[in-house]
Amino acid sequence: MPALHESNLTSLPLLHRGKVRDIYGVDDQYLLIVQTDRLSAFDVILPDPVPGKGEILTRLSNFWFARLGHVIPNHLSGIKPEDVVKTEADRNQVTGRAFVVKRLKPLPIEAIVRGYLAGSGWKDYKKTGAVCGIRLPAGLQEAQQLPQPLFTPSTKAAVGEHDENISFAEAQKLLGEARAAEVRDATLALYTQAAEYAITKGIIIADTKFEFGADESGRMYLIDEALTPDSSRFWPADEYRVGCNPPSFDKQFVRDWLESSGWNKKPPAPQVPADVLQKTSDKYREALRRLTGA
Repeated sequence: MPALHESNLTSLPLLHRGKVRDIYGVDDQYLLIVQTDRLSAFDVILPDPVPGKGEILTRLSNFWFARLGHVIPNHLSGIKPEDVVKTEADRNQVTGRAFVVKRLKPLPIEAIVRGYLAGSGWKDYKKTGAVCGIRLPAGLQEAQQLPQPLFTPSTKAAVGEHDENISFAEAQKLLGEARAAEVRDATLALYTQAAEYAITKGIIIADTKFEFGADESGRMYLIDEALTPDSSRFWPADEYRVGCNPPSFDKQFVRDWLESSGWNKKPPAPQVPADVLQKTSDKYREALRRLTGA
């Protein structure tokens, strides 16, 4: 499958181009989401695609949607993407990398759950003894498993802007108390069941994020993508050690390269060497293989 940095369908109107996904209107009930090979790092879209990334995200999301469907319904419609476009060129762009989904109203937060002390959570803990305002026991080490998973929501920023962590009280103001509790409970249930499965396949899910939407009746659904290397921190269980950040099956490899390049983390992002992009692709594909056997 050729790398796809940006889709350009002629059969359907483009509604939105995000950091990774392009969204097209099908009709009043459905949307088409194309998962491109774009990679976003530090909230900036990189100029070069990661080979095979969109296909991997789609296959892995489909796997998790099916496995976790008993926890909460998801936005998949069951309609084949190839059936809603009209040209061969459009079919080539959607095959293997797209979903046809229900039109839902996205909730205005990202539902982040942390099972281990890593990344910005570790930095926060070192400074304050807390993660996103949640006080933790003293003496925890980097990459240590937390006493229980933490729900740490954030705002949803536009492309090029940064998400901001918010407290549960702020999430309640945005969503209402009942909906905020529903999001928190669904997030923790999805993470717990996914993490319990993943460890049997040799992968630790250190943290992840989910997005949710609601239909006209108010029923909540899991939307966007789920438990992929784009939205999660995957660690190989056999290389995990408390006290250091393990190598990961996600975009940390390219983030490390960007950090070492001297880039100021503002647009435009630098060209990423082909071998770094391929290594990132290999890590994504290894996560897919381990988790699904594909």
